[in-house]
Amino acid sequence: MSYPDCVGPGARGKLRVVPNLATIVIDMLNPYDHEDGEELAAQVPDRIEPLKALIGATPDAGAQLVYVNDNFEDFTATSKDIGEAAMNGRHPELVEPFLPPRGALFVQKVRHSAFYSTALDHLLRTHGIQAVVLAGQVTEQCILYSALDAYVRGFEVRIARDAVVPLDPELGEAALTMMERNMRALVVPGSEALG
Repeated sequence: MSYPDCVGPGARGKLRVVPNLATIVIDMLNPYDHEDGEELAAQVPDRIEPLKALIGATPDAGAQLVYVNDNFEDFTATSKDIGEAAMNGRHPELVEPFLPPRGALFVQKVRHSAFYSTALDHLLRTHGIQAVVLAGQVTEQCILYSALDAYVRGFEVRIARDAVVPLDPELGEAALTMMERNMRALVVPGSEALG
């Protein structure tokens, strides 16, 4: 796999057929009990339907569905534990639509990027993945840092713009622009992200 250079934005806005694609759903199993939890929760409802549709369409498109979620520094937690803790949090109605379906792969993370100190890169390469569709939260934090880490590892990056949740909408829009310009990400509606 060749790594793209860092000169200029390249061709943006053009989807190409990628035979090995993965949708990565980041941090949607959230108890919303942190300092800015209510502020973040207020941004989620408008993204529920587009994100649910993207998750549902992923297997039909022949793509791999991968959940990557913070373990909140509970290193004994399983994916089931993380989901149950989120359902017992402040906004189970924002968690229930995104509980991982049967067959979804699951990777725990401990920091902002889905790649930092996780098995995600190995998992993607084991499955022959060439392109990733990023969805979930937070646009200007975990999505942005994960997009950069995917880009520097040579993956094509796609962002489902209506299926990512910002904490601050203005910063979220700025992050989308940065991903498009600096990481050659294809920023498209979730309905178009799977090509």
